[in-house]
Amino acid sequence: MIATLRFAPDAAGIARAAALLRSGALVAFPTETVYGLGGVATDDAAVLGIYAAKGRPSHNPLIVHVPDLAAAERLALFDDAARALARAFWPGPLTLVLPLRPDAGLSRHITAGHPTVAIRVPAHPLAQQLLRETGLPVAAPSANPSGKISPTTADHVLDGLSGRIAAVLDGGPCAVGLESTILAPGTPPRLLRPGGVPAEDLARILGQNPARPADAPLPEAPGQLASHYAPDASVRLNATDPQPGEIWVGFGPCPGAALNLSETGDLDQAAARLFDILRRADRLAGPVGRIAIAPVPLTGLGLAINDRLSRAAAPRP
Repeated sequence: MIATLRFAPDAAGIARAAALLRSGALVAFPTETVYGLGGVATDDAAVLGIYAAKGRPSHNPLIVHVPDLAAAERLALFDDAARALARAFWPGPLTLVLPLRPDAGLSRHITAGHPTVAIRVPAHPLAQQLLRETGLPVAAPSANPSGKISPTTADHVLDGLSGRIAAVLDGGPCAVGLESTILAPGTPPRLLRPGGVPAEDLARILGQNPARPADAPLPEAPGQLASHYAPDASVRLNATDPQPGEIWVGFGPCPGAALNLSETGDLDQAAARLFDILRRADRLAGPVGRIAIAPVPLTGLGLAINDRLSRAAAPRP
């Protein structure tokens, strides 16, 4: 166990976080989606350290974060469709899965044996400053124990990883609150994980709706494991009222709900609140408790919210 430091979101904190990353240490940092657990993506030991700190299966690939499209093109091969998507949504909550350049120099553990790499340009100003100060690509899955609820505050990170990582750069709550959308451009383009960019927005750039393939036995991208984002309590979905002993999480008008993703039925607000609400419901339910979640529409960010909830409710391995 090590003492995990908390850095302020200022120039000194960014410089200390970047120095730790360059030394091979692990540092959690905020993005607009969730907090990421960063390690330099060209450093085998750092990348393996990410898997160890999270207890993450080695067959589950990592996302590489870079500050801009030019840096991304040094790591992956872009075609016209990929560039159009990058120009439309970067910086922002979109991850592209693209062919890995042979000379990219990334740790072989990043891709989990696939010939592709998942890559994105985060929009959060602290993430941008940290990446530029570090000067290297940074692998960063969500900064939580594998399979558990993703973190949207520095306190969430410390709840799960204190003593396992060197530091967390505290940037306050994450604005989007859901992980990035993951898309593999191609014919057809494939939506590997719904997330912070709604599928409808992707379709406007692609000229077609992306296909939604079934999860593969060996994940091609993060977020494809059947059980994920899971509280300790069991989860029941599409609950219009609670059963005895359940903590009911509402959406829209739900008189009697203990917690509510959005009282007004706002999907942006529900996405930003989702993981914090799941944590609060889990504390109320207790270690052997039960959580019931009201129905959430499947449009816009609702697709990503329902994806996270269905994995939270899946049978645990």
